[in-house]
Amino acid sequence: MMSSDVAQVGLTDAQWNMAHQIADRLAKEDTDVNELGKVIAYLRTAINQYGSNAGSQFFKYLKTLVKNGNSIGHSSKTIGYYRSIDKACSDILQKENLDAEAILQILGWAARLMRYYKVSPIGENAEPQEESVPSAVTERQAAIEALIQTQTFEVGQMIEAQVKQKLKGNKVTYLIGDLLFTEKEAKTFDRIPASGKVKVEIKSLKEDGSINHVKFVQS
Repeated sequence: MMSSDVAQVGLTDAQWNMAHQIADRLAKEDTDVNELGKVIAYLRTAINQYGSNAGSQFFKYLKTLVKNGNSIGHSSKTIGYYRSIDKACSDILQKENLDAEAILQILGWAARLMRYYKVSPIGENAEPQEESVPSAVTERQAAIEALIQTQTFEVGQMIEAQVKQKLKGNKVTYLIGDLLFTEKEAKTFDRIPASGKVKVEIKSLKEDGSINHVKFVQS
């Protein structure tokens, strides 16, 4: 688990509950977690662009995705993913009047938990009833502790990488964890040091949630 991920563990019990509800619902509806990752990436950008209005812009963005999903989606299933994400966010988050930073934290954990639920469902994966929240939270905290033992990633996430080698053709080999990634860095090649730690951004993920491609951000 990256240290930056550990630092994000700051949700209240109620917010953990929301993250689990969203993850549970979207996992049941077989929603593509990468589409949720793109929504999270938009919210992250909106916070920088719109400040205190980022939350309202985010929910407008979800409606726009649903409205235009048939023309911007990559497959016939995409519009269904958009509808599921919009409904889950509207039902569980919008009514709580949360600020955009809190929504970002909740959705970030919901995306991680979706992957966990798809491979290791908890019980019947049922959404918790109000009266069972304390025991449900305890069970979920145990699941989170198990989840924290694994690395989870998001598109747009900034992580630390070790520069191992600069190659011909403006290519750079990075070491992330125990894995090597060789990426073409045509625009930033001259700014990348020959060795040492740098920050890279995750540009895409594989189906199993592992890193597919990264790009240099800063040294």
